[in-house]
Amino acid sequence: MSKTVVCDVLVVGSGVAGMAAALKAASQGLNVIVAEKDRYFGGTTAISAGWAWVPGNKQGVEQGDTREDAETYLKNLAPDTFNEAGVREFLDTVPEAISFFENETEVKFTYPEKAPDYKMDLPGAKLSGRAILPRDVDARVLGDKRLLMQPYMSSYTVFGYMPQVGPDINEFFHVNQSIKSFVYVAKKLLRTWVDAARYKRPVLRSNGNALMTRMVKSADDLGVRLWNASPALSLTRGDDGAFTGAVIGGEHAATVTARMGVILAAGGFSGNKKLRQEYFPHDSNGDDHFTPTVGHGGDAANLAISAGGHIDDSVFSVGSWAPVTVFKYLNGAQRLFPHLRAIGLPGLIAVDRYGKRFGNEALSYHDFGGAMIAHNKGEEKTFGYVIGDAKTMHKYGIGYAKPWPMPRGYFYKTGYLVKGKTLEELAGKLGIDAEGLKATVSEFNPAAERGEDQAFGRGSTLYNHFRGDMEHKPNPNLAPVGKGPYYAAKIQMGDLGTFAGIGVNERSEVVTAEGTPVPGLIAVGAAAVSVFGGGYPGYGSHIGPALVFGYRAGRDIAALAAERGVSRVAAS
Repeated sequence: MSKTVVCDVLVVGSGVAGMAAALKAASQGLNVIVAEKDRYFGGTTAISAGWAWVPGNKQGVEQGDTREDAETYLKNLAPDTFNEAGVREFLDTVPEAISFFENETEVKFTYPEKAPDYKMDLPGAKLSGRAILPRDVDARVLGDKRLLMQPYMSSYTVFGYMPQVGPDINEFFHVNQSIKSFVYVAKKLLRTWVDAARYKRPVLRSNGNALMTRMVKSADDLGVRLWNASPALSLTRGDDGAFTGAVIGGEHAATVTARMGVILAAGGFSGNKKLRQEYFPHDSNGDDHFTPTVGHGGDAANLAISAGGHIDDSVFSVGSWAPVTVFKYLNGAQRLFPHLRAIGLPGLIAVDRYGKRFGNEALSYHDFGGAMIAHNKGEEKTFGYVIGDAKTMHKYGIGYAKPWPMPRGYFYKTGYLVKGKTLEELAGKLGIDAEGLKATVSEFNPAAERGEDQAFGRGSTLYNHFRGDMEHKPNPNLAPVGKGPYYAAKIQMGDLGTFAGIGVNERSEVVTAEGTPVPGLIAVGAAAVSVFGGGYPGYGSHIGPALVFGYRAGRDIAALAAERGVSRVAAS
């Protein structure tokens, strides 16, 4: 018989949403347990860029961004699935939540000069003031627990260092073109290698890893019990029907009684083959999707369904799409490279099996991924190819295959990178239509030389430019596909999480298909249905709502405890 442990709040999952809820509840005096299935804390947030899309933050207010602007933008982003009540609660809470994290925890943010919304052509879009970044942190603040933080995703890193979007990553893009950039990168890598040798892992953490390191430090300071390698196996309920805890397995096996309820924050379901087959339009066989996420195995969804909840897929897009290239080692191991930026660089194009372009490669990864899914509708598989010439490969590389002077032999051997002296030879090796590819390049090149894309409008918005090479003229996103040899990598469908998710109301309470709240059960973060109706407004469209609704969940459950006169339970 497993032991019984009592707390006030049980949080399932240690990503940003779960930790946000835990921090706020604990700061209000509640006894909190965070149960994480993985051996590492931080979830997908810890391998992400760490941005949070939170309009109404202090920078945006100072720049004149208004509540009306944000609402207008979100309404136009996904008009048919606009969640008026949820958006209202989100925007109401942003200032309060960000103030709490910055003033009452170790979490600190930077406010980038530029972080354009993904749909700059829509009314209400802004160039900056909505997306913020966590400040870097020295992981030694966690002591030995720093080794329990989710490591970076290796394909996002450059020899162990994870560049940040913006000026930092631009230096890496120009490392083989500028002495200044070379020196900058060399210093970053040297620091990374020295720290790794001395401390088993680099200690300077950036991006989402910095955010989660700061949150775990804050949780430690507040006395939150953090259990890793401890999956929630099933929910428990009291005599009145309300859910009052869970059976936890793994290293902290116990039946946890949570007097104020359970918060499900264990991610989405893109790693669950059965649920993908049911909800992903391009993956009916369950084998045409590759997720780089961590912990999105549908655990929260299955727990909610077992409690009477349901999956709400009434959203514009059921997933936040991110095209990926799949790198397979000769020993059979696999690594994914999410193309979050690289397709929109000058000289690169994306084509289908017929050699034809199918969209604006400088759109957000989500919107380009959506175009890729739509374009392949009716085909057996969803895929395309990223293609570039010798100059482009030398300057930028393609996906996981890095630019000069990095060697490419292994990429050829594994089949990740395909090379052809001519477009005809490249098409033959890829198995695509050679005449179609030649026609596409012939049509694309003259306009690209002028900095124009008449077919899809690539390079026509400030967000497009932000995804390109700002030093390239006349358009940061466009250059002809020039002389060979030519290079290509196959792109397939991936994601950064799900937008379909557990059905909740504006208070994040899990609801039945009929809309009735399931007592004692809350869902936040990627576990819950997207508050943006499946639209993807900008950098941090998962983390922003996760921070805010996680905070709200912790705040509201603490307020309910106070209203009921519930005093903090002693740790057991």
